Order: sequence, then C-alpha cells, then structure tokens
Amino acid sequence: MKLAWSQHLILVPVLLPLLCGALLVPFKESRHRLKFAVNMISVLCQFAVAVRLLGMADSGYWPQGVGVYLAANWVAPFGIALVADRLAAMMLLLTSVIAGCALLYSAQRWSRIGVHFHSLFQFLLMGMNGAFLTHDLFNLFVFFEVMLAASYGLLLHGYNVARLRAGIQYIAVNLAASLLFLIGVALIYASIGTLNMADLAARLPGADAQHLPLLKTGVAILAIAFLVKSAMWPLGFWLPTTYSAASPPVAAMLVLMTKVGPYVILRVWLLAFSSEAGAAAGFALDLFLWGGMATIVFGAAGMLATDVTARLASYGSVVSSGILLAVIGYGQPSLVSAGLYYLLGSTLALSALMLLLELIERIRSPVAAVLALTMEAFAVEEAPGEPVGVGIPAALAFLGLSFAACALMITGLPPLSGFVAKFSLFHALLNPPASGVTAKTWTLMALIVLSGLAAIIALLRFGVRTFWAAGNVAQPRLPVSEVAPICMLLGLCLLLTVQAGPVMSYLMRTADDLHRPRQYIERVLSEPAVPGLQGRGDAP
Repeated sequence: MKLAWSQHLILVPVLLPLLCGALLVPFKESRHRLKFAVNMISVLCQFAVAVRLLGMADSGYWPQGVGVYLAANWVAPFGIALVADRLAAMMLLLTSVIAGCALLYSAQRWSRIGVHFHSLFQFLLMGMNGAFLTHDLFNLFVFFEVMLAASYGLLLHGYNVARLRAGIQYIAVNLAASLLFLIGVALIYASIGTLNMADLAARLPGADAQHLPLLKTGVAILAIAFLVKSAMWPLGFWLPTTYSAASPPVAAMLVLMTKVGPYVILRVWLLAFSSEAGAAAGFALDLFLWGGMATIVFGAAGMLATDVTARLASYGSVVSSGILLAVIGYGQPSLVSAGLYYLLGSTLALSALMLLLELIERIRSPVAAVLALTMEAFAVEEAPGEPVGVGIPAALAFLGLSFAACALMITGLPPLSGFVAKFSLFHALLNPPASGVTAKTWTLMALIVLSGLAAIIALLRFGVRTFWAAGNVAQPRLPVSEVAPICMLLGLCLLLTVQAGPVMSYLMRTADDLHRPRQYIERVLSEPAVPGLQGRGDAP
C-alpha cells in the first residue's frame, strides 16, 4: 500500500493541472472569481505535493531517494516512467512557488483582459511538471509541446501589436526547435533502440562503434533544440523581444521556462554521457561551456545597451542561463551544487523583477524619463539650494527597496543569496578535485565578475533615472494582490540566504546523486510492476 500510494503521488503534478485546466474551459470569463479560486487551489495543492515529494526523496522513503511511477503498470523501458528524485522535487517546488506568485499578481488585472487565461496557465504547469518528472525522451517532447502551446496563448493574452509581433517570432523559433527535437529523438532511437533515459545510459557503454556517429548526430540535434529553449547565444536572439512583450505574470513564468532547458541538459548529460558512457563520455560538454560563456557576454552587453525596462530583466535572464550552461559544461561535480543554488536564487529574483518593473513603470512618465536622460547626457545640474527634508511615500519606498533587493540578488552583491551563490561558484572553481586551475577557470570567473559589473551599471543607471533624477512623481496605487507576490519572492531570496547551510547541504546530496548514474539506472530499470495486476498491462 505504501508503494502504490507513493507511485500515484508522483502522477499528481501532471494529472491535477490537466484536469483543472480542462474543467475551467467551459466557464465564461464573467466567472472570473471562481476560475481564479480553482486555479489557485490547484497551484497550492501542487505546492503541497511538491513539498511532500521533496521530503520523501530526501528522507530515504524510496530506495536511493528515487521514486518511480510505471504508467499502465509496464516496467521500464517498455512503458512510460515518471521519476521523482531530489532534483525533480526541487524544480516542482520552485515551479509551484513562482506560479502561485504570478497567479496572485494577475488577479487584479492581467487574467481578466483575455479569454482562457486560467486554463492555459494550468496547461503550462502540466507541461513543465511533466518535463521535470518524465524519464523518456519522446514523452519529454510531448510535455515540451504542451508547455509551449500553452505559452503561445499566454504570450498573446491581452494582445497588442508588440505581443503579436513577438508572439509570431516566438512561435516560429520554437516550432523549428520542436522539429529538431523530433528529428534528434528519431535518430537516437534508430541508432540505439531506446528512448528511456536510464536504458539509454545503460546501453551506451556497449554501443556498437558503427552506430555511434548516428547516435552523436541525433544527440547533437537534440542539444540544439534544448539550447534554443535555454537561450544560448546565438540561438537565444528571440528571448529579449519575447519576454519584454509579455505581460508581467507571463514573463515571470517565462523566466522559469528558460530554466527547463538547462534542467534537461543536466539530467540527460550527467546520466547518459557520464564518465561511464565509454566512447560517448562527456560528449558536447565543451559546447555547453563555451556556448554558456558566449551567452554571458551577450546578456551582459544587452543589459548595458538597453534602456527598455523589460528588456533589462530579459537580458538578466540570458546571463543566468549562460552561467548555468557553463557550469554544466565545466564538468566538475562540486560545481553543480553551487550552480543549483544559483538557479534557485536567480530565478526567484528575476521573476520578482519582472513583476516589479510594471509597478515601477507607473511612476515613470515619458516626460520624466526624457528629462532624466537629458540631465544624465549633458550633466545638467541645478544650483544647490537649502536642503529641505521630504518624506518618501510608502509606495515609493516599497518600490525602491524591492528594486534594490532585486539588484543585489542579480548582481551577486552581499548580503543576499546572489552573493552566496557566486562565492560558492568561485570556491568550487578554485578548488578543483584533480585537474587544477586552468585557463577556462579564470575565463569563466572573469566573465561572471564582468557580467555582475555590467548588471550593477545597468541597474544602477535605471534606479537613478527612476527614483532620483525623475523629479516629482505621482505616488502609484499598489494593490495588495500585486505587492504580496513580490514580497513573497524576495522573502524567499532572504530565506535562501539565512538558510544557506541546509539548502546547500540538500543541493550537495542532489549533485552527488546526479554524479552516480549507476544507482539511478538500476533503480529505474529494476522497479517492479505492482503485484496483483498481472494481465492488466504488465510487460510480458
């Protein structure tokens, strides 16, 4: 009974949003409160399930901390397997947190300006949760398509000219990436005869040499599809335009979607192309390393070059994705835990910034913005006068402090978790297990430092223009439903800092699991069918 219950719980993050999204479709938009309530209840249930799965994976409830759900009771690799381990549970928890905050923010206005927002939101969660749990490349393709199809509708929600233009580009790029994904999956199956990740990893060491070129071709095409979704340069040209055109709650979810690509690369490559993979060991890791470095440069240059607020946060997401790709490509186990900590902090901070920037725009009139730019360009200074104390309205104080917190997180300045993450990255880079500090080590460290400096300049420039040089600004109206999500996200960033020890300990265990693929493979392939159901879907 214990085994059956745990297996069915793994299915809930996929099944619940599917049923909830379908349930909400027939309701008219005039039933907004009902649709919002059902949507929020679903997200809260997903949060509770993610917390429970995380506890089960980390407490020894399952053997090796890996729970396996066999769809239709067919054993792997013949059937579809959903797998919950420490990494998957962490990503499910992060998804539910950001989804809850984005949904709460949308309640005031954004979810009401179009149709089927709540259904699309649930289908998006279904696709993302499925991508984190699935252990089969073809079903990964299916969940990716569900996620992308929902994101197409959400991006165009409350459409205007900018969103239509960005949406067409976004759809075209992702359809091309999906085609590459399907071609890569087909070539992998043709070369090795399986799409189950554990079975693929088990077969690779003994793969026939004549099939390896076809396998590597399929894997390379598959990697391109993942890297398009990860916004690696030059494949990520679409991201700044798309993210800046989306509504704030959708943009916050898109920040999380950008991390699905690095997650899948981390999962597949550390499992299938580990040091035990024979001739295919470490395949394409150099591509991720140098491509990630190029992405950091591209994102940092974009932050310095743009004056558009939403594009500023979009380029910050590009830098974050580049650092994660470089960490994966570096190929050092001790670096992965620091990279996962950076993933958590940067995703929370960038999602908060996406929501915050719309509130800040309410105090930035076009006249004030042009005046600030003019004063900065020509060094216009007023004659000094008698200093007079002026009270800061509570709304402006909240916006200023929240923006400062986001800036500290994104740039990696102390004392918040962004600094802890970058310090951990540097510590791991400067203490390699055997190979020593090399040129690529110094290159990566220099790029991380310089990208942080670029972020400091860009965000400081924006802050000065907005809160200092803009002159008298009207106090904006800030509903609780819009303020609370930002406070929650920033509060979680603070919690990551205060609880850095326990969080990092959990992530070290996660990274250790990822670098022990043999036990993972044995756990998935040895999962038995549920007794008593013979003849009802068991593999022969």
